[in-house]
Amino acid sequence: MQTRKKYIFLTFLASWLLLFLFGGDQLRRFSFFSGKKAEARRNWPRWTDRSLLKSFADAEELPRDGDPSLLSPWERRAAWLSVYKSSRCRMETCFDFSRCEKHGFKVFTYPQERGQPVSETYSKILSSIERSRYHTANPEEACLFILSIDTLDRDHLSGQYVQNVDEKIRSFPLWNGGRNHLIFNLYSGTWPDYAGDLGFDIGQAILAKASFDTESFRPGFDISIPLFSKDHPQRGGDRGWLYQDSVPPKKKYLLVFKGKRYLTGIGSGTRNALHHIHNGKDIISLTTCKHGKDWEKHKDTRCDKDNIDYERFDYQELLHNSTFCIVPRGRRLGSFRFLEALQAACIPVLLSDGWELPFAEAIDWGKAAVVGSERLLLQIPSAVRCIHPERVLAFQQQTQFLWDAYFSSVDKIVHTTLEIIKDRLSPHRSRSRFLWNALPGGLLVLPDFSTHLGDFPFYYLQHGYSPSKKFTAFIRAASQAGSLSQPILRLIQAVSGSQYCAQIVVLWSCEKPPPPSGKWPQTTVPLTIIQGRRQLSDRFFPFEAIQTDAVLSLDEDTSLSTSEVDFAFLVWRSFPERIVGFPTQSHFWDPEQGRWGYTSRWTNELSIVLTAAAFYHRYYHSLFTEYLPARLRELVDGLAACEDILMNVLVAAVTKLPPIKVTQRKQHKELVAQQADCRDGAVGTPPPGQRSPSAPHSAPAEAKGTAGSRRFSQRQDCLNQLADWFGYMPLVSSQLRLDPVLFKDQVSVLRKKYPSLEKP
Repeated sequence: MQTRKKYIFLTFLASWLLLFLFGGDQLRRFSFFSGKKAEARRNWPRWTDRSLLKSFADAEELPRDGDPSLLSPWERRAAWLSVYKSSRCRMETCFDFSRCEKHGFKVFTYPQERGQPVSETYSKILSSIERSRYHTANPEEACLFILSIDTLDRDHLSGQYVQNVDEKIRSFPLWNGGRNHLIFNLYSGTWPDYAGDLGFDIGQAILAKASFDTESFRPGFDISIPLFSKDHPQRGGDRGWLYQDSVPPKKKYLLVFKGKRYLTGIGSGTRNALHHIHNGKDIISLTTCKHGKDWEKHKDTRCDKDNIDYERFDYQELLHNSTFCIVPRGRRLGSFRFLEALQAACIPVLLSDGWELPFAEAIDWGKAAVVGSERLLLQIPSAVRCIHPERVLAFQQQTQFLWDAYFSSVDKIVHTTLEIIKDRLSPHRSRSRFLWNALPGGLLVLPDFSTHLGDFPFYYLQHGYSPSKKFTAFIRAASQAGSLSQPILRLIQAVSGSQYCAQIVVLWSCEKPPPPSGKWPQTTVPLTIIQGRRQLSDRFFPFEAIQTDAVLSLDEDTSLSTSEVDFAFLVWRSFPERIVGFPTQSHFWDPEQGRWGYTSRWTNELSIVLTAAAFYHRYYHSLFTEYLPARLRELVDGLAACEDILMNVLVAAVTKLPPIKVTQRKQHKELVAQQADCRDGAVGTPPPGQRSPSAPHSAPAEAKGTAGSRRFSQRQDCLNQLADWFGYMPLVSSQLRLDPVLFKDQVSVLRKKYPSLEKP
């Protein structure tokens, strides 16, 4: 019996020892163990031994328990739930997909109410939506709704804070508890905690918000957007500081930061500690205490020296001359310097724990930014030094791609937000993560066209694909209905003789019916006739009849030989993302007129290849028709003179590359559009009662009176209107022309592949 008690006692003792050894820390959390209520868990950093931290932080830098500005995660969550009652929202539960089935993805913006204040930034957002191809003025067609109430600044201390938003939105008959609504916000909460309080219940609306906290972010429903200033351009935007595919010079600094240091309150912990990594050589970390009206009340012993050092360096110079830029949190999680670093090709080093990065649903930030931890600040210098130079270069180039593709203008930020939502509606036809993170970017890759990389002209070299070995000749004809002109007959014969021609498609752009099949020439390839609508933009419609990757666009009066067609097609197969053709023109800036000029003179530069004789990828037909808003196509049809300019501008905007000119036996002469063959006037002229969306400026005085000069003036006006719409001039000039290898060399004609190109 004694032995049994002894074993029981030893077993009980061993159990308690194991419990203390492995679970003692957890037991000490319970109040019954200590006899007191457990202390509230401290916010990071937990300074458990201050004597060991003297080399890292001074006593006044340490956050104190009980600071009202430092909310616990539970308190932040409770504050968020009090505002966002539909915290479990997902697209499947809080979005009505049926509204998007009949008319597709259409966006309706609420009409502006008289006397309702709207900030400059929110006006830009509304304008971006109204300029997009998704906008509709009919709420019955809408899939998504945007409030006209300015919800960007929800800091109630701000002068742009809108009062009584809850009452206003409940009075809207379309509100429906926020279902199928998108709300934009840049600033939420106020001093001292800057919590995510918007001051109104968003209901079941999607929230596109800057400085989004991962705890309150609803994955797959909300969207995190970047914080941008009121001066951010509406469209176009400044380009990045690193040219595409260029190697930047070795930077003077490895890691830099210059900014305000908050002496108290939220966000002060990280910024107060940044001075510890400053070495004055390749790491520059400068802060100033001059922040707020009462900063002198809270100044510490470092402030005077920090303020002096702060003025010694120029912020823009540091951005230009550093490889990495520290992007710490501000009062809120996001800051303006994030976009500033991206534009400067200065790799962002993010120190903002809990920040849901902008568009992280689509963008792979691991390829463009270093995501650090505020707790491991002192490890940042050694971490960035270990990054291999090749990876550093890849990071820098990716920052430039992301800046240009998604962040350089308000238009791109808003359109990226809309495209992410649109992808959620049809996951089986959505863009892959690769398409979002590779040139030319997700906004310029239409999943409705295809989701296979080999169907686009941009990914052949990266993935080992090749464009099809045949082309479709696409001829726009506007001849008299009774007979075919000799030029088009010769053109059909020359093109059909090419070994690479798969088919010929003729777009008949006259109201009278095309000639019967017996009038058309006999060819060795299929010949298809399509009745057009007599609009110039029709020539770039994505007709189902076009099945090959390559399209040879031709006017009926174009004169080409079979050898010219063959050589140009082989050149295009080496550059499938570009326009490759024969007749060229160029643009220039006219400082006297303060506008863009257009010339067809022979010069040493070119920026436009006329689509009267040019190869390009058929995907550009889909971009032209589905990506560009209807207003631009109406401009082309109204002026009846510049559809080829718009196509060149579009391709240049997508690729950032110039077109390619190839050898041609005869110089192309640009002809005035035919006037008499079709009823109701010239081909492409709008019928009576319809007007061009923007009337062209008058031609120069010495040129008035001739059809040619009027056409030239219209083309020049069109060029300037396109530059205004894009926000910059996308066209890229080139001094390159490609000829066959033995072109005009003093060798035997029998050795030349295209000897006929040298004949006059």
